[in-house]
Amino acid sequence: MAGVIGRPVRHSLSPIIHNAWLAAAGVDGVYVAMSPAPDRLAALIEGLRGGAVRGLNVTLPYKEQALALADQVSDRAAAAGAANLLVFAEDGRVLADNTDGHGLLAAFAVQAPALRPADAPVVILGAGGAARGAAAAFVAAGAPQVRLVNRTRAKAVAIAEALGAQIKVFGWDEVSSAMAGAGALVNATALGLEGGAPLELDLAGLPQEAVVMDMVYRPLLTPLLIRARASGRMIVDGLEMLIRQAEPSFEAFFGQPPPASVDARMLALTAMGYPA
Repeated sequence: MAGVIGRPVRHSLSPIIHNAWLAAAGVDGVYVAMSPAPDRLAALIEGLRGGAVRGLNVTLPYKEQALALADQVSDRAAAAGAANLLVFAEDGRVLADNTDGHGLLAAFAVQAPALRPADAPVVILGAGGAARGAAAAFVAAGAPQVRLVNRTRAKAVAIAEALGAQIKVFGWDEVSSAMAGAGALVNATALGLEGGAPLELDLAGLPQEAVVMDMVYRPLLTPLLIRARASGRMIVDGLEMLIRQAEPSFEAFFGQPPPASVDARMLALTAMGYPA
């Protein structure tokens, strides 16, 4: 057994994806969604020690708390400042990892394979946990500079202090300067989320060859991605990142990679109400 925890978690596509992989692999297992109250998270994780449950994926708002509750933390979870994966070892330890950065870079590799992170600066909008995870991934991939653009400068500065000299901080009023010469632009904010506030951003300052990614996957094509594609730029969607971060999680839980026979993207799109 494995699962995903968050609050809310009802919208999660992870159970659909993981259970399809389990069925195709012939594994006698199940993957479920759980939504513990904030004051019960520590008790839940403590009660799962020992490996009867293989592990948990962690989504908002529990990623930072999950990291703090772990006994052993991977380098990439430490760099991201958050855990989206907890594995319960048989000896009782709780192991924390973060596969979001892997998912981010893998999504670029699938949908924009010409992009090489080491070739040009990357612009990341936001300074929350998602932005820090993305920044850490691009730093590890050799990006010459990661430009964090955020309204609250202090939050971006804190990430820069944690991740080092490759991070440069820009205010929201400096976004045009940040985009100059960039190879990729990533929206790591919730702006553009279905039913939420839109992301108002002029792409005129972004090089034509730059790739635009939005971590938001509901809707699949956010207003940012629609504008980017209309301008002729390559785009990467948040659904691809979701699927790619799930792959190493499945292997961590069940000891084998997900079966290639399952079209996880088609399953997710169908669950979201898009035509097959």
